Amino acid sequence: MPESIPKTLISFDFGLKQIGVAYGQTLTDSATGLMTIKASGGVPDWTVVQSLLTEWRPNLTLVGLPLNMDGSESELSARARKFARRLQGRFAIDVLMVDERLTSREAKSIIREGQEESGRGQPSRNKRKGQDLTQVDHLAAALILRSWLDSPELGQSP
Repeated sequence: MPESIPKTLISFDFGLKQIGVAYGQTLTDSATGLMTIKASGGVPDWTVVQSLLTEWRPNLTLVGLPLNMDGSESELSARARKFARRLQGRFAIDVLMVDERLTSREAKSIIREGQEESGRGQPSRNKRKGQDLTQVDHLAAALILRSWLDSPELGQSP
């Protein structure tokens, strides 16, 4: 697909218990967190994934690749690649992997900063952990998408 044609994108922040989802466009250079899908051992409800793909009709799908800080792959990396290949096979869509190092940490930082700016201050550790579970994954998916928008050459095949 020529670069001059705008792309719509869906990105996934893969996890064993939940998978964050974000939507973006090259035309508007935007990335927005959408939702979190429950998963069991990294396997989502594929009907939910299909509904998202039908609704948003992405030209390209991104999956975060959880690498170790030294750039090496882990067991979670292999599982994220498997998820990406399943997306590709089940839905006949283009999928790229994008290095996601530190996106969850950055997402947590953004959420904490937002709480402080809104005057709510720092909640207790348990409450903060609960909020991370509801917000961090789709925000991390948006950060993955944002990093691809900034540097598309970073995408790699699953």
